[in-house]
Amino acid sequence: MSQPVQRAATRSIIQKYINKETLKYVFTTHFWGPVSNFGIPIAALYDLKKDPTLISGPMTLALVAYSGVFMKYALAVTPKNYLLFACHFINESAQLGQGYRFIDFNYFKSDEEKNKIIEEYKVKAEQANEKK
Repeated sequence: MSQPVQRAATRSIIQKYINKETLKYVFTTHFWGPVSNFGIPIAALYDLKKDPTLISGPMTLALVAYSGVFMKYALAVTPKNYLLFACHFINESAQLGQGYRFIDFNYFKSDEEKNKIIEEYKVKAEQANEKK
């Protein structure tokens, strides 16, 4: 790509995405609220790989309800906050996954299966401690 074409393309991208309206949006709570809230779904996704004995059923239920309410809220405000909706949609999905793991482990697994799972996670924890 020639230098004048590259400059024109760069200028076009900057004018399209880095403009007064975009900068104005970046400095609002409409943007920073959801961005700071993304720690919750990131942690929830990370927790999907952890030991199912550590899952709190009541807390998972509370987070499912919390994310459901805020997904509704994100679409009820004007202008619609799609970033907040995405944050809580991801969290809702992860928490439903955690809820499934909680119910499966506590209500559908036999004692034998539970003990096997607990032992697997103990071995993984020991291996992780040895690496430190």
